[in-house]
This record gives sequence, C-alpha cells and structure tokens, in this order.
Amino acid sequence: MSIRRLPEHLVNRIAAGEVVERPASALKEIVENSVDAGATRIAIRIANGGLDRIEVSDDGCGMDPADMALALERHATSKLPDDAIEQVATLGFRGEALPSIASVARLSIDSRPRGGEGWNRTIDNGVIVDEGPAALPPGTRVTVEQLFARVPARRKFLRSPKSEYAACLDVIRRLAMAHPGIAFSLEHDGRRSLSVQGNEAREERVAALTDRALADNHVIVSLEREGVRLSGVASLPTYHRGVGDHQFLFVNGRPVRDRLLIGALRGAYADVLARDRHPIVALFLDMPPLEVDVNVHPAKTEVRFRDPAMIRGMIVSGLRRALDEAGFRSVQRADPAALGAWRAEPVSPTPIGAMPIFEAAAVPYQPMAPSSHVPSYMSDRRTSFLTPPPQARGEPAAAPPPEGNSFPLGVARGQVARTYIVAEAEDGLVIVDQHAAHERLTLERMRRAMEGQGVQSQALLLPEVVELDEVACDRLEPRAAELKEFGLDIERFGPSAILVRAMPAMLGQSDVQGLIADLADDLAAYDSALSLKERLDLVAATMACHGSVRAGRVLSVAEMNALLREMEVTPRSGQCNHGRPTWVKLGHGDIEKLFGRK
Repeated sequence: MSIRRLPEHLVNRIAAGEVVERPASALKEIVENSVDAGATRIAIRIANGGLDRIEVSDDGCGMDPADMALALERHATSKLPDDAIEQVATLGFRGEALPSIASVARLSIDSRPRGGEGWNRTIDNGVIVDEGPAALPPGTRVTVEQLFARVPARRKFLRSPKSEYAACLDVIRRLAMAHPGIAFSLEHDGRRSLSVQGNEAREERVAALTDRALADNHVIVSLEREGVRLSGVASLPTYHRGVGDHQFLFVNGRPVRDRLLIGALRGAYADVLARDRHPIVALFLDMPPLEVDVNVHPAKTEVRFRDPAMIRGMIVSGLRRALDEAGFRSVQRADPAALGAWRAEPVSPTPIGAMPIFEAAAVPYQPMAPSSHVPSYMSDRRTSFLTPPPQARGEPAAAPPPEGNSFPLGVARGQVARTYIVAEAEDGLVIVDQHAAHERLTLERMRRAMEGQGVQSQALLLPEVVELDEVACDRLEPRAAELKEFGLDIERFGPSAILVRAMPAMLGQSDVQGLIADLADDLAAYDSALSLKERLDLVAATMACHGSVRAGRVLSVAEMNALLREMEVTPRSGQCNHGRPTWVKLGHGDIEKLFGRK
C-alpha cells in the first residue's frame, strides 16, 4: 500500500482520540484555556455527566473574531511566543484541543474582549454551521454538545453518566486546588456540586475541596532546594483515609499524576501510618521550566523530571520535617459515635418515703438484713444508698500536684482500665493510650541511638531458641548484621530455628518469641519492596512495639507525668508506629454538651 496524506477531518479525529478521551478530557482542556486567559471566575455547567452538554464561562481576556478563527485551527496557539517549547509557562500549548473537540461534537464559542464586541462561531463535527455577533459580558463561553454522538465506536466505550461526572468533578477539583486565586463553580444537571471563592489561602482551598476537617488536622509543607520550591498541605498521620484518592501533585501550577509521588508518600509516612491507610496530601512544586519536561503526554497529565531522585528526596524531607515540627499533635476531634454512646440516666420518680441520697450519705453504714417491715424500695436500693463508695487507688503526695495549664498535655489525674492515662489540661480532658504513646517514644529513642553510638545490647543469661518455619528463618538469617545494629544478636540454629543471644537493652523484658516471629512476618510482607533505610525503620518500629509499656500495667502518678512530659518534646508522638492516635482531647465544650450545659 502506498503512502498517502490523511484528510484533515481524519487527522482531527485521530488527534481527538489522543486529547479527548472522555467528557472530562474536553472539560479539562477548556477550563485550562480559561485559566491561561487570566480569568478570576470560572463557571462550569454539565449535563448527563458531560455526555450531552458541557458549558464553561469565564471572565478572561476574550477573543476577537480573527483570534477565534485561529483558535479553531490545528496547532495554532497564543501560548508559545517563540519556538522555545521547553520554556512553556502556561497550562495548554499544543493548539489541538478546540479543533479536536469540534471534530467529534457540536462546539460553540462566544467571546468578547474588553472594549470590543462579542462574536460567536459554531462548528458541528468539523463543519462551520453558524457565525456572527453575540451578546455577552467580557470573557468567553464555550459550549460542547453531543460529544461523540456521530462516532458511536467511541461513544460506546464511555462509562455511565455518573462515572463520567465523577471524572469531571475530579478534573475541576484539581484545577481549583492549583489556582486558589480563581473562583470556581460546577453545576451538574442543574444542581450545584462545587463552589469555591477566589483569593483563598492554599490550605483553606485544599480543605474545602477535600475534607473540611483537614483545616484543623494538617501541617504546612515548605522546603526550597537548588532552585526548586516545595509547598503544600499534608494531613496529620492520624487523619487518614482507606483509599489514596486524595493525594495531589502540582508542577508549576499544572495538575499531574506521577508514580513518584506515591513512592515518596510511602517513604515519608512509613513509620507513622499503617500501610493500608493513606494521607490527604496536596503538594506544589515550582521549578525552572528547564528542569521538567511537560511535553511527554498529549493530555499533559504526566511530566518528566530532570532529576527525579532529588524531587523524591525533597518530598520525603519536606513531609518529614513538617510532621516532626507537628510534635505531639494528633487529630483532635470527638468521635460522634463515641459521644453518642453517652446517655443521660433516665430520672425515675422517687417513691414516697424513700431516703434521699444526700441523707443517706450522712448515715453510718450498718449491715441490715431484709425483713418484712422494711419497704421493698429500701430493700432494693440498700446497696446503692448505704454501701460505702468504691475505693480508688491513691498515693500520698510528696509535693503539690502541678497545675494543668503549665503543660500542653496536662497533668495526670489517674489511670483507667490500666490502659489509659487521664490528664487534666487547661482546655479540657486528655486521654492517653499508654502503650501507643510509649511505643512511639521507644522508637524515637532507638533512632537517636542509631544516629549516635548504636543501640546497646544486653546478653541473655541463657540464649533463647525461637522455632520458626524454614522459610521464615531463611528471611531472618541474611538480616542478622542489620539486626545486630539494633542490639538484637541472632544466628541460625538448625533448619527451622533462630538462636537469640542478646536483646536491645532499652527494650527490657520483651517477649523474645513474639518479637522474632513479628520481624519474620514483616520482612515477608515488605522486604523486597523497601529500601535499606525503610527496612531499618520497619525493624525499629517492630522492636519498639514489643519493648513498650503494655496495656494492663499499673503506672504510678510520677510515671504517668514523666510519659506526658516526654511526649511533649518528642517528634511525632501524636501517633504510634502504626498511625493510630496516642492521645485524644475532650474539650470543655464537648464535656458541657455531654451534661446538657450547651
């Protein structure tokens, strides 16, 4: 078959196949044009998931009739002032979007520049069907109707209207997040589904587009290195989701999807978040155009970094620094389900002649056998009225207790269920999970020891043999040298056993059998997928868990306060090594609600 030139309409449809995959793709291209036009307000209306209609109105610079005609030609653009495509600073620049959309749908453009007259041009599947004056305020309105209606082979591969609407919403959410200075609104089938005002702070815009509660449970990321600036918002480790759909990366204001972000997030949150949970993150990279190639994908959703290792390192370092600066912060929100479990005790009528409780308190306790002349209500209530109050554990005070307003986590007032420390702070009641908190403190101590002289080991009086299956022993044996850096001295003891000669001194009386079994399981799950640094962090976290104060241990008041004070000065002590919160606060307002005072 000889080589031939393709006709113009077929070239446009091929380009449409690359650029316009679905309604969300067309919407993205049109809204990006509005952003590049300097719009401060962008209103979007879509019908039937964008399959029937997409309308985008803006107050940008607008176009005159000549510019409008050029905009509908292939490879015509106002966004490249010269041939230096590597220096592009706008979102769109290929000049294929509008003619590609017009080749597979009915496209109508109404535009008016400031100080000029409005003009309209309508193209129906590649053919101009109408052109003339139009009445509208300065700006541009683009309408796309019946996308792929005459290309049934493409239309049948589209998803349901609900799925297409979800994709459109995701596109607008990302663009609105990247440009907090622009007001966006989105209507679907006449119902307003997104609305954000212009000139918002970045963290406010991210919270408005993801989860309002993020406004109180985030850290600010800020780092600059070698001309590259990283900024953004990241959730506290204790504020997370079951899926990673709220993780956003923007490069020079362009929303992109990059696997580098996923790996960097895993590295940054490795020891503060369970692996089946995902943080909410919006990160913004600003760098010289020569350091990134934005022309590697027709839809411009992917980029290629000149130095990807440096970018990944920046993301990990920036997030870790922000999380470290958060200190002992944790998610502070009263769980509605937990608060809903509190119920006011129903008040029952007091029988005539019943002893009021304040009178019973003054009556010395005297055991009384039930008799026929004792009223039944007295017999039934004798235990609650006349038995002595329960005796809680108490300690003689060697010194006056400190004031709660002197410390962020308050002062220990007691222990509940031998698991939770109850402390009084200036602004509420703090409840600390003693095991989770001590687990984090132990891990941070172990890390500091590793950065210094190493973790001190303590030889066991009698080496302990841990029996495992042969595969588990095969995983542990090659890691013996790494484990020894943590003070854990092991060696192979036959085909299906490990001999433990020494344990880390800071772990105290740990469960040797459980520790070795857990290490083998962790290495089985993650060893091949982790770098050496991540493997060492994993080992440290597993050891810290086994060497921490267990739930069920009775602590003295001094021990409780010592734990609280160390938490206040330890980075990331607001969450344990698995991402669970180590403490929660019940504010005075929450307590007042429980008692009907608010």
